[in-house]
Amino acid sequence: MITINDLSARIAGRLLLDHASVSLPAGAKVGLIGRNGAGKSTLFRVITGDLVSESGSVTIPKNARIGQVAQEAPGTEDSLITIVMAADKERAALMAEAETATDPHRIAEIQMRLVDIDAHSAEARAASILAGLGFNAEAQLRPASSFSGGWRMRVALAAVLFAEPDLLLLDEPTNYLDLEGTMWLEDYVRRYPHTVIVISHDRDMLNNAVNSIVHLNQSKLTYYRGNYDQFERQKAEADELQMKAKAKNDAARKHLQSFIDRFKAKATKAKQAQSRVKALERMGTVAAVVEDHVQPITFPTPEKQPASPIVAINKGAVGYTPGKPILKNISLRIDNDDRIALLGSNGNGKSTFAKLISGRLETDGGEMKLAPSLSIGFFAQHQLDDLIPNETPVDHVRRLMPQAAEAQVRARVAQMGLATEKMATAAKDLSGGEKARLLMGLATFHAPNLLILDEPTNHLDIDSRRALIEALNDYDGAVILISHDRHLIEATVDRLWLVNDGTVKPFEGDLEEYRDLIIAAGRKKDDKPQAAEDTASKADQRKANAEKRASLAPLKKKINEVEALTGKLEKLIQALDKELADPMLYEKAPAKAASKSKERGEAAAKLSAAEEEWLMLSAEYEEGMAG
Repeated sequence: MITINDLSARIAGRLLLDHASVSLPAGAKVGLIGRNGAGKSTLFRVITGDLVSESGSVTIPKNARIGQVAQEAPGTEDSLITIVMAADKERAALMAEAETATDPHRIAEIQMRLVDIDAHSAEARAASILAGLGFNAEAQLRPASSFSGGWRMRVALAAVLFAEPDLLLLDEPTNYLDLEGTMWLEDYVRRYPHTVIVISHDRDMLNNAVNSIVHLNQSKLTYYRGNYDQFERQKAEADELQMKAKAKNDAARKHLQSFIDRFKAKATKAKQAQSRVKALERMGTVAAVVEDHVQPITFPTPEKQPASPIVAINKGAVGYTPGKPILKNISLRIDNDDRIALLGSNGNGKSTFAKLISGRLETDGGEMKLAPSLSIGFFAQHQLDDLIPNETPVDHVRRLMPQAAEAQVRARVAQMGLATEKMATAAKDLSGGEKARLLMGLATFHAPNLLILDEPTNHLDIDSRRALIEALNDYDGAVILISHDRHLIEATVDRLWLVNDGTVKPFEGDLEEYRDLIIAAGRKKDDKPQAAEDTASKADQRKANAEKRASLAPLKKKINEVEALTGKLEKLIQALDKELADPMLYEKAPAKAASKSKERGEAAAKLSAAEEEWLMLSAEYEEGMAG
């Protein structure tokens, strides 16, 4: 068990943790959530000992190994597989000692320990982790220096996963992964044998990989059992109860204060007034529910939408060097109401295809036709560096509205989701999420007919991602989306295109089928030539999935029954809360109030048991589908 007790910590004079406490059971998979800047990474620094807290303590089991992704990605001439295997320091030390040891007893001890830690399968395990994160057998043998920073961060992640610490700390691990790597990591974390705390704004990661949530809010830590969806429901219920309790408390205090104000000056009532003062002090206050407002994101509506198709490609090819296309044999069309997500591992050409559609690259063969009046907006994470550091959001927008009044410029900045106090802040001092909002606003400034978004969520928290979903669903133009956020894809697009094997083609399945393919490939222990299941047709794959679902139908039925029971219990609790919130009930029918209160407690206990059963059954179902 990990225990955080009465912890307080500051960064640059700002109090981020204020006497916060929480206990985490051994082996828990914990999602640490909270707004950007709330102090999540600060908590990690306190846990690792890199930051000394003002007060309180963090208690971790003796000799427990803590692991987190190195802040600096490896850039040496060592091969990736060598770097990852070196992360298990005990194994590396034992292997080195085995080369020079001469004492027979010590040699025996070394060999026995190597067997205990499964050292001889280390290379296969390291290769499997690297493969899951997108490195094929050839890439694993290349030096780290030959990869870009984002790919090196994957190597750093692979190294800490291979070391298998007792407490694994992951801070936004999906920011440098593609959708395929994110799906693989989600499955890996869910099956990890030790305790994991992951900071993430990826809703699917928080729903499928963790079994508990710790919410950092108002400098306090609150533990919730279950995944993110369950946290949202529990939090909403708790907030509603707190608001009702506050209203009741405020009414009672108002009543007492009224008596005190009326009679404190009368000698005959002085004693009673004084007793009311003491009662008021004992009563205390109920804190109000504090809700952080999230600025909405708005994309301007195109004035006129061109006729479909707005993009038509026939046997097209594209690349960066003439005669050496990265993608070819592309024959696709995009209509004016299309919502398309591009699937495929990083390096397969998703961004290259997006640049072709946006006009940043020309065709290298074949033909591509664009609608005559087509306007395209393009957003990519690397463009954050294109913002002018010392200029404010107002300065950036004014350049596009040179004749507009100051009020009009500020109104346009507000539409981008930037608060008033941020409008005069230099771009270099904006948070990553604020920069992303500004850049999306600039990319869509002229109301494009087609919007291309390349990894728009890397710096957005969960609430800002929800705002982006709402903005995309309100937007009238066509959308092409590249994202590792599965929830964003599922909530906004209706077509999937797979960028793979040097071309782009529609993917006939849904994201769940695609996830099954990715997870199945990631769990393979070797890198042999294609197995039979790899070459199976989409129809065979769908048939296999259907057979799995049929075999698990009784379990699915039970899950649905528990879900139905959960819904009934939630409605019952809501109805009871409504009755119990009536102060007249306690005056006119105290026995009934006691009975209703008891009934509510019993219903809450049944709901908790039902949620536990749902978690267990759902995990069993997911294992069956993935197996």
